[in-house]
Parts: sequence; structure tokens; C-alpha cells
Amino acid sequence: MASLSFNSLILPPSRPRKLSQSSNDGLKPITVTGSPPTFVSAPGRRIVAVGDLHGDLTQTRCALKIAGVLSTDGQDLWIGGETVNGNHETMNVEGDFRYVDPGAFDECVDFLDYLEEYEDNWEDAFVQWISVAERWKKERKMSQSHWGPWNIVKRQKGVVARSSLFGPGGPLACELAQHGVVLKVDDWVFCHGGLLPHHVAYGIERMNREVAYWMQGFDEDNDTPEIPFIATRGYDSVVWNRLYSSGSADECQNWQISSIAEKTLQALGAKGMVVGHTPQANGVNCKHDDRIWCIDVGMSNGVLNSRPEVLEIVDNKARVLRNQNEFSQLEVADYL
Repeated sequence: MASLSFNSLILPPSRPRKLSQSSNDGLKPITVTGSPPTFVSAPGRRIVAVGDLHGDLTQTRCALKIAGVLSTDGQDLWIGGETVNGNHETMNVEGDFRYVDPGAFDECVDFLDYLEEYEDNWEDAFVQWISVAERWKKERKMSQSHWGPWNIVKRQKGVVARSSLFGPGGPLACELAQHGVVLKVDDWVFCHGGLLPHHVAYGIERMNREVAYWMQGFDEDNDTPEIPFIATRGYDSVVWNRLYSSGSADECQNWQISSIAEKTLQALGAKGMVVGHTPQANGVNCKHDDRIWCIDVGMSNGVLNSRPEVLEIVDNKARVLRNQNEFSQLEVADYL
């Protein structure tokens, strides 16, 4: 789930930082606390959130352009900000590849070969990879037939390549470690599944730090990082929780869920929570006394292939941005 519309944030020291952006427009500086970023004070800034992307590059480009955080000059430059890790990011670090399609394994093999050309210049290699990968795919036009069960060697090579990239300490896992599983921006909290009171009691900065250490391949106390269960495993973990977004509760259950949401938000000093994880057939919507915004619309071709939608927050008011070629007006929902 991508969020925020100001400059990208790198893994910083834990003390608060002030970013100098917008110094000429009279706004207060953006302050970021946590490693990885956990609390952001961004007074007067526009915030956007995009739901689950699931590797669909075409739909992702469309959503990010609607959000105004991707350049429209054909270079696909990211001009947005921070992202939040979800269940599929943590599954890849765990080595759980059950939802990975064959082409993604091929891409990992190609990416490892490609990295050798750049030697230690990881940043340049990472930025240029998408255009290179697309060109290679067009040149090869690889069919799926070679991924039949008989081609065990090729399958194993792909799994090994993906494991070396995404396993704890791998280069892509370390990239993911720069982002938390929870991000609080002013009065808004962003996470993939949903925060519960016991998550807040445990400490969201602590959770983010433990997930980052695990992804980076080290632990504060020993050399073997443990999977941070409260954040990444189990039905009520931060990345797997569907309590707020499933939509299957009756009136009594809805009241109970709303109470849990209110308790969670009060503990955080927040007014709203933005979650993904569960596709919403009716598009981006708010639930539970307008405290929970569900933004996974299933836009990926592998899910619902629905039109991209984006949540925009300005001055604590939220509205849904859709493709204006299809709608004459943007749907607007006031919040707070």
C-alpha cells in the first residue's frame, strides 16, 4: 500500500528528522520519527493512499498517475513518498512463494544476472531494472510451457534466485526493510490489514523495528532473527487482520468492531485508519463510523482487474479519486 505525496524517505536514525522540502511555501517542516519511519508530522500536506498492487505494473502506473505521484512524461519517475509493507512482502521474506507466478521466478533469475553487470552499484541497478526487464520480456516472449512439472531444474533455479533476493539479508529484503508495517501521518494510520489494541500496546515503532531487523537478517539480541509474529503471522497480525475490511459482520458485530477501532485509534491519538488486504467490490469505502477506510479495490489483473482508485486526504477530509475519463466528477466523501 503506497501512501504520502511528499519526498521519499530512507532508513534514518531513530531521532526525529526535519525535511527541508516546501520551505518556500510557508508550511512547517515535515518531521519523521522512527527507523524505519513510523511517525510523520506533515502539516498542510496532501496525503494519498493506493491499495494492493499485486505486481500489476500497468494498473499500478494508472493508479499512481491518478494519485499524482508518478511523472506523466513517460519516464515513470516516482515523485511520491513512503510505502507500507503488507502480507505478500513479508511472505516473500519468509520464503512463502505459493502465490508467485512462474514469470516472477524467471524475473528473479534475470535480475541476479543483471546485478552482476552493475557490480556494487545497487541503487542504479534497482532504478533501471523495470525498463530493462520489460525490454527483455518483449525480446524473449517466453511461454509458460517450460514451467511444467517436468522442468524441475529450472523451477529450483528460480526458487533459489528469489530466496537469495528476498530472504532475510537479501538485497530486496533490505529494500523492504526501509518501510514499516505501520505508518502514522498526522491523524491518520496506515497499515495493510489493521491495527488492534494489543498491537498498539506492544508498540508500533517496536514492531516496525523488529520487522526491519528480521528483513535485514539480524536481531538486536542474537544473530538469528525471529519472525515477528505479532506483525506478520496469524489471522490477527497487522498484515493479515481482516476484522475491519471483511464486511461480513451483522449489526451487533459491527458495533463491537467499531468499538475496537475506536479504542485502537484513541490509544494512538489518531482519527482514522487506512487499510488494504481485502478487495472491496464496491470500491474504496469507509466503515465503522467512518473511522476505517478500505482501499484495496482488487485492481490487479490477477485479482478483480477493477479500475484503480486512490484515497486522497487534504485537511483531514478524504475523497476517492477515480479515472476521470470514465467519470465526469470525482466522488467526494467528507471526513471528520
